[in-house]
Amino acid sequence: MGLRILHILDHSAPLQSGYAFRTLAILREQRRLGWETVQLTGPKQGVSPAISESVDGFTFHRTPTASPKSLVAQMALTAGRIDDLVREARPDLLHAHSPVLGALPSLWVGRRHRLPVIYEMRASWEDAAVDHGTTREGSLRYRASRAIESFALRRADAVVTICEGLRRDIAARGLDEARITVVPNAVDPTAFASSATPDHELRRALGLEGATVLGFAGSFYGYEGLAHLLEALQRLLPRRPDLRVLLVGGGPQEAALKARASELGVGDRVVFAGRVPQHDVRGYYELIDVLAYPRLPMRLTELVTPLKPLEAMAQGRMFVASDVGGHRELVRDGETGFLFRAGDIDALARAIDDILGAREQWPRIKAQARRFVEVERTWATSVSRYRTAYEHALSRHGRSLLAAC
Repeated sequence: MGLRILHILDHSAPLQSGYAFRTLAILREQRRLGWETVQLTGPKQGVSPAISESVDGFTFHRTPTASPKSLVAQMALTAGRIDDLVREARPDLLHAHSPVLGALPSLWVGRRHRLPVIYEMRASWEDAAVDHGTTREGSLRYRASRAIESFALRRADAVVTICEGLRRDIAARGLDEARITVVPNAVDPTAFASSATPDHELRRALGLEGATVLGFAGSFYGYEGLAHLLEALQRLLPRRPDLRVLLVGGGPQEAALKARASELGVGDRVVFAGRVPQHDVRGYYELIDVLAYPRLPMRLTELVTPLKPLEAMAQGRMFVASDVGGHRELVRDGETGFLFRAGDIDALARAIDDILGAREQWPRIKAQARRFVEVERTWATSVSRYRTAYEHALSRHGRSLLAAC
């Protein structure tokens, strides 16, 4: 029998997010390694018609959401579900994924059943709270959130994170670096073949015929800096009147972005396509000439690497990204994509203009970007790194990965 892992997740498919897509990729690769996985989501998943749900070939166990919504109540519900699944599935270890609201219940149950606990911090809880406007950096609530995060990190048997920026932040909290494993974001290159031709009917339906299209596909959070893309569009239109912006997705900033497009006088040049099923997103990508990732400079974006630029590279797409730390860790400026000074709208506009004016370089850059992900950023390569974290966690309980398998 293979290693059996109970994953404790914030949310999962069918919800669409980078978090959910990373989770599915991890589960697929772990199954290919011969490991057994059990999946539980916390209350944030929302109301589910059943206590478990089959999605993309995986069974996701759900946590009820009808009880009181305080954080303590949420964690108590999650702990109860973890305990039930430990008794039922008898996993070899618990793998809690951020935020810390899933890690703390995992630690409680892990101690009760003497099971190793791995905590995977994909982003810090306190920095996410800053972006969502529920707290301010440096405030009492921020410091308390950071203290709770640090508490969970120190008590986990092993820690996983997604990039070097977060690894340094975790180590600075006093953790032995030997306990920290980086499992970076990656892609499945076979899922992003770049040979598709644009859908002319879709282009016509979106009103993009004859246009040069700048675009973004994902969640509309404040830190994505999409309002800067609209302002760059306004500045570029006098010399490039054929430009349009295609925004695929939705999120907290959608209404504000629509209002800003109207204020700038570019409302008729911006297409809000809405949320699109993941299997249909490819068709929208093929309509975009240059993807834009104008993330704003802040702790979260400086520390965390996103999935989107990797997906763009895998598809052989041209893109421009702000030079926040999370992008600098992924993008080789002028080789696999282009970087501009974060927060500088004029720099964004110049970068877009330069890219559009150098189309003869596109084939070379697209090929280099595709090669980068094929060699360095496949999910098979990334997920194999979990062996290190799992071995470390099991060894703290007097066991080995070989024995568990």
